[in-house]
Amino acid sequence: MKPVRTRFAPSPTGYLHIGGARTALFSWAYARRHGGQFILRIEDTDVARSTPEAVQAILDGMAWLELTHDEGPFYQMQRMDRYKAVIQDMLAAGTAYYCYTSREELDSLRAEQEARKEKPRYDGRWRPEPGKTLPPPPAGVEPVVRFKNPINGVVAWEDAVKGRIAIANAELDDLIIARADGTPTYNFCVCVDDWEMGITHVIRGDDHVNNTPRQINILQALGAEIPTYAHLSMILGDDGTKLSKRHGAVSVMQYEEEGFLPAAVINYLARLGWSHGDAEIFNREQFIAWFDLDHITASAAQFNTEKLLWLNQHYMKALPLSELAAKTRPYLARLNVATDSGPCLEKAVALYVERCNTLCALAEAVRIFYQNVEPSAELLTQHLTDESRPALSDFAAGIAEIDWEIPAIAALIKNTLAEHKLKMPKLAMPLRAILVGQTQTPSVDAVIELMGRERVLAALKKYL
Repeated sequence: MKPVRTRFAPSPTGYLHIGGARTALFSWAYARRHGGQFILRIEDTDVARSTPEAVQAILDGMAWLELTHDEGPFYQMQRMDRYKAVIQDMLAAGTAYYCYTSREELDSLRAEQEARKEKPRYDGRWRPEPGKTLPPPPAGVEPVVRFKNPINGVVAWEDAVKGRIAIANAELDDLIIARADGTPTYNFCVCVDDWEMGITHVIRGDDHVNNTPRQINILQALGAEIPTYAHLSMILGDDGTKLSKRHGAVSVMQYEEEGFLPAAVINYLARLGWSHGDAEIFNREQFIAWFDLDHITASAAQFNTEKLLWLNQHYMKALPLSELAAKTRPYLARLNVATDSGPCLEKAVALYVERCNTLCALAEAVRIFYQNVEPSAELLTQHLTDESRPALSDFAAGIAEIDWEIPAIAALIKNTLAEHKLKMPKLAMPLRAILVGQTQTPSVDAVIELMGRERVLAALKKYL
């Protein structure tokens, strides 16, 4: 069998979106599963919309997800001479021809066809045929080059996801493969690239299904081997409509900005339209070992943000504390929070990781240990009452003397509550309000211990 060669071929007209990332992941995993090669190709022939920034956004997204390519990135704009040479070969072989139909003629043709309720299509007026006499080329008109698509029969393929698909050649008109200025078109460049790069499996979104019969016919005209095609279903948003910007983060790097881990995003993307039994959580090595095309579903996959958040928290909790702290530190820096003075960051993230499902949320939560917090007047009024003040004063006197460890702090809280005949919220709530400006925290004795005696005493003194 030929070695497996897959490719990811994005157009650099924006960021690397979730659908593109899933295509890249499946293509990468299939190559890795079979010991093959994964090629990165940048389809930048849309000069007006392709930008260096968009190319970099794709490369950044791939790097963050650690989807390393074996060859490339190849840029189509750097291969123009090769495409033009192939077109000249096709013109010489009679599988392509010059077409001098003007834009006005095409518009008129389309209008006539629509008036007859026919499918708009090129009518082949410049297509050379045996016994057909073509008019002389009109002066001053730069021709396009069209592919001479077969007229009879069908073009069919066994799609690895959708099953057998067959399209009658009569449904396909003669595709333009080079514009009047000589620039080759997308569908043609793709064929030359897949042919010359030896691509064996084309894994891509099902928005390309309509391109496939045209590309197969061009590949056959080139004498190329036809790759296996696998067209992935679209991804729907949480609300069941096509995933788009209005659903929130759809750029891969936006997930990085929001504090998701690459391992969680990879695990989640893998489950968008593919499964291995009931396995929900698996690392990339397991995914590579399990991945095949047979278990990709043909139905649309639905994005579930809550599921992604759940997975992300699982991966956060699985990290060694030193690594979790290291990954949280840049997000604290984005909040202008320095951690060089204050408690050990490992202890802080350990205390809050059960309550946070992104690194952003974790950084926001632990910043209380490194910045002075000013509780709102409303919070103080609500919880710092005449009933709680005496207990708080006694507690403040007690923590000035006790050993600074959680058991001793917990015992002092318990004794203070008993002495003043109060329930836990009457002391814990005002303590939280004073110390962190919130009423929801992990165990208050753990928060107090991590905050440090000096800072706790200073805050109690300030607000009592």
